[in-house]
Amino acid sequence: MTYSQVTIHSVNSAGLTKIRPGGVDILFQKVIFAFVLTLCLIFFLSDIVCAQAGSTYYNPRDADFKLLGLKRAKEGFELAKDELNRKKTLFEEGQISQSQYDEVRKIYNSAEVDYQQQLLAILFENQYVTINNAVKYTSASGEKIVRITLNNSSSGSAELKKLVSFDEQIFNALEPDVINNIYVSIINDEGAIISQPYEHKIERLPANQPKELSFTLLQDLDVVTVYLLYGNGKTEAKKKIYLKKDATINKVDIKSDQFSQEVELGKSSSYDLSLELFSGKNDTFKLEVVNLPSQINRYFLNFGSETRLSLFKFTESTSTQKVSLKVFLPDRASDSIVIGQSIKFYVLAIPQNRVDEIKPDFSKQYSEEELINMNVGFIKLDLVPRGTGELLVKAQQLFFSINPGDAVQVPVDLVNKGTRGLDNVQIDVDLPLNWSHSIEPKTIAHLKVSEEKRAIITITPGEDVAAGRYEIRVTTKSLSDEQPITGEDKTINVEIKPETNLWGISIIILLILGLVGGMVVFGIKLSRR
Repeated sequence: MTYSQVTIHSVNSAGLTKIRPGGVDILFQKVIFAFVLTLCLIFFLSDIVCAQAGSTYYNPRDADFKLLGLKRAKEGFELAKDELNRKKTLFEEGQISQSQYDEVRKIYNSAEVDYQQQLLAILFENQYVTINNAVKYTSASGEKIVRITLNNSSSGSAELKKLVSFDEQIFNALEPDVINNIYVSIINDEGAIISQPYEHKIERLPANQPKELSFTLLQDLDVVTVYLLYGNGKTEAKKKIYLKKDATINKVDIKSDQFSQEVELGKSSSYDLSLELFSGKNDTFKLEVVNLPSQINRYFLNFGSETRLSLFKFTESTSTQKVSLKVFLPDRASDSIVIGQSIKFYVLAIPQNRVDEIKPDFSKQYSEEELINMNVGFIKLDLVPRGTGELLVKAQQLFFSINPGDAVQVPVDLVNKGTRGLDNVQIDVDLPLNWSHSIEPKTIAHLKVSEEKRAIITITPGEDVAAGRYEIRVTTKSLSDEQPITGEDKTINVEIKPETNLWGISIIILLILGLVGGMVVFGIKLSRR
């Protein structure tokens, strides 16, 4: 029996069976259609599964647990890789089209990028740069140098290999044990860069291969902040560190802000010195001064007090101390102390155990090369003696009594009691109204040290001046080394006598004589009676 001969019986509403010829063909077509539809659905679903296999399921907590996110991305990448290999075989056999193969390859590339991004995120997060050493020392030219040793202490790659098995080719291509483009600078507490160069760049820093950098300090500090920027600019580190001293130098570095001073003869001045220890052997030193004339007294004081010292000691807690050098100049210049001529001398810091070895000769003039060969810490200081003129005014008489119309001559002696010459010495007289004066000489061009010169002041009262006492003030001024110098003011007292009336005196005298004569005559007459 063929399919075309089969009849299908159906029961109608009346309960009778009805046969429909040809029904088998229709049923067969429906079965074939369902089968084809099922195959299409299978291929469609396989593409969806493939797409889902090539991409990772997003989990919001992957940002918090990056290692788990890395595992998820790795699994997605491996599934996408397997699917790509399978579709590649089908494509080569001609079972799938070019577009289908390209779609799978696109999914694989996306999964690979996601995997590498997740891997890089963990590698950058585990990168860490340590400061192994930071040493400060003084160069031959006196500059402060800091030598910093940096190390790549990243250990994330070893841990990742333990937790997750990686494709070695991809893993090594990312160079997990190398930190690239590290920028280093030194800043102070205010955030200003105080190093030269301002910034160092390290192109590559492999793990456990320390890199040494040198900076010149523009601001001398013992505590600085090392600023690091790396990880493609994502990691910023500020590490405040205390700089070690280079103990191999075995010296004390001496510096002073007032290394050059001008001091007047007969006065004193102080040099504030900062002492910084660079020694691993000695902590006690003796201070000495060389090349300073013996007429100039000197001694060292503990900074901020009047305690004298010659030996000083550094403690374990501090490597910096401050002292003061006080110098006293004589009252007068000499062959070795010339006004305006610079005196260059040195302060030495000699280790206590080498004092007997060095024994400075204070009568000798040491050169800088000799001090360098001594291998001791020293500083060069400068002292410029300065003199100042002092004007002394002397007058033997300051009170005069004259008659109206007379003039007064006052001799004034001018003496330079200072340590420098006086120039352009002038005398001024403050007179009452309508009085006049003259001075000879009017100006003294130069007055040497201890020199004395006389000036005559002639004072003439005005006409019809009333009798009485008048005060006249005399002032003096001059210049010494372009600085104004004034002398002590003097006050001259001039008394004008009242004018005498001769006629009145004559009449009074005559009256007195007449009275006396009358009394005499009257007495004689009485005696005769």
